[in-house]
Amino acid sequence: MITMAGMIGAGKSSMTSILARQLGTKAYFEPVADNPVLPLFYKGNEIAAKKRAAGDKDATNPYAYLLQTFFLNRRFAMIKKAMRDDNNILDRSIYEDALFMKMNTDMGNATKVEYDIYRSLLNNMLEELPYAAHKKAPDLMVMIDVSYETVIKRIKRRGRKYEQVSADPSLEGYYKRLIRYYDEWKTEYHASPLLVINGDRYDFMTRIADCRHVLDQIYQELHRIGSLTDERFSELEAKLPLLQLSDLTTDQKENH
Repeated sequence: MITMAGMIGAGKSSMTSILARQLGTKAYFEPVADNPVLPLFYKGNEIAAKKRAAGDKDATNPYAYLLQTFFLNRRFAMIKKAMRDDNNILDRSIYEDALFMKMNTDMGNATKVEYDIYRSLLNNMLEELPYAAHKKAPDLMVMIDVSYETVIKRIKRRGRKYEQVSADPSLEGYYKRLIRYYDEWKTEYHASPLLVINGDRYDFMTRIADCRHVLDQIYQELHRIGSLTDERFSELEAKLPLLQLSDLTTDQKENH
């Protein structure tokens, strides 16, 4: 099983789709359309901001813990399904969840008690994962590492109004903070081998040569760790020169 990591706009969903197509396996995307907590969370941010402006420095978002627990539950269910077959690809996973909860806590949206309870719940889930999914961890974590400039360029390209800094200037600080948290996360992740892709250098969503190069890096790493046989590795490498722009995807389903 392969899990993808990276912040909003990095290209996780696109690479998940591309890789699943090339491997002939299934891509798992987190459903966001039926999330009943997100509207409450955004409303909670407004409530907390007003309370802080009125002098309540300890005001938190009452729905931050609920939202992160909702995501955690969804991702635990998804990773159990994905681990049942070989070479499935998971677009964002349970291993990134604590990053968002930590950031919400540091920003004042959640309390230290809520964070501690959340981490305890996450640790219990990870301990149960080998029994629930018959596998201890992903075979490979692929992180797409991007700078703020690349994030903004890709967010503009896909055109979601609510993601644009021009529509909400506060997002600049949010995106830059999230990049810093991912910089820390990639040094602390040890659940499986980690492959970091330079998302600034390789625009695999629009340039076929870059897509081939990124796929080659992933194949090489899967082969190195023993998750691809020599025969399968040679087969996949032979297909790379045949890859066309029509094989790429513009499907973007990232959340957060």
